[in-house]
Amino acid sequence: MKRFFGTLLTTIGLSVGGYTYAGRIEPKLLKINKYQISHLDIPADFENIKIIQFSDTHLGFQYTLEQLQELVEEINHHKPDILFFTGDLLDEPNKYGEFERVITILKKLKAPLGKYAVYGNHDHGGYGTDIFKRIMEESDFTLLLNDSIKIEKNAQNSIYLLGIDDAMLGQPDISAALANVPDDAYKILLSHAPDLADNAAMFNIQLQLSGHSHGGQIQIPLLGALVKPPYGEKYYEGFYTVGEEKPLTLYVNRGLGTTRLPFRFLSVPELTIFTLSRK
Repeated sequence: MKRFFGTLLTTIGLSVGGYTYAGRIEPKLLKINKYQISHLDIPADFENIKIIQFSDTHLGFQYTLEQLQELVEEINHHKPDILFFTGDLLDEPNKYGEFERVITILKKLKAPLGKYAVYGNHDHGGYGTDIFKRIMEESDFTLLLNDSIKIEKNAQNSIYLLGIDDAMLGQPDISAALANVPDDAYKILLSHAPDLADNAAMFNIQLQLSGHSHGGQIQIPLLGALVKPPYGEKYYEGFYTVGEEKPLTLYVNRGLGTTRLPFRFLSVPELTIFTLSRK
């Protein structure tokens, strides 16, 4: 009887503790991951260029403006050269009423070679397409929609950034994004949906940065990720090599906010810092 009640109380205690941790503690944490991206196609002048990616804030569900302000301060502390946002800014755009405050905060972000963004599924949902466009453009972000932009250090050295629409509620078109891009250029693709990497790998794209999956949001030992959305089921966290002849490097950011369920467990919110190198 003592053993039985001891086990029962321990189970209850762990359950309550896990619930508290997943609902109140882990969603407010922030892990900063730093990686070097090496490729011989990276121009010499882009050696040690610093890129920061953030994703999936889902403002309004659990992520607050105070957290966004702290995030902006953290990003600026690391002094990125280039800044990427890979979608899902607001959880329900048509129900969110503090657009001006969001713009004021995001405008504070500094990146001398540019701030760039793409649509996520939540940015289109809730009649949010125009809302997201207005917020990002007034926050000095370049919003890429099946398009590309040349990022230059000088006339001889440049890389190309591609941005495609969301896979769930948009119309992604990699071919259109590549229309004016030299095949031998170093290319970075921003796609909210990571599973589009299988298609992107056929286009000689060297690096894809994605979000969407939240790293599964809830991960259980031995069972793995429990919450994997459409187009984020195959690739849901971290690095992957996709393709064989000219493989694409995919990185899937776990994002910052939560959606559908107000919990994170063993999937800590993430800010990612990449340093480019020819080595």
